[in-house]
Amino acid sequence: MTAPRVTLYSRPGCHLCDDARAVIEAVCAELGESYEEVDITTDDDLEDRYGDEIPVTLVDGRQHDFWRVDAARLRAALGG
Repeated sequence: MTAPRVTLYSRPGCHLCDDARAVIEAVCAELGESYEEVDITTDDDLEDRYGDEIPVTLVDGRQHDFWRVDAARLRAALGG
């Protein structure tokens, strides 16, 4: 199995994270991609870096979006 192309940085109790996760799950399922989710509260460096911008979405290791995820834009970034 290949490594996930999409990473979602989130924190518990974040309603924007819930919204982003739903979009990411749908787009990844449609395109046969996988994603990983990282709770930034478990890492001080991630909390410092992304604390004000979560949810943050990375595609292939590069920041793609923050706060909201647009399905069409994510689909295009994944080549779908």
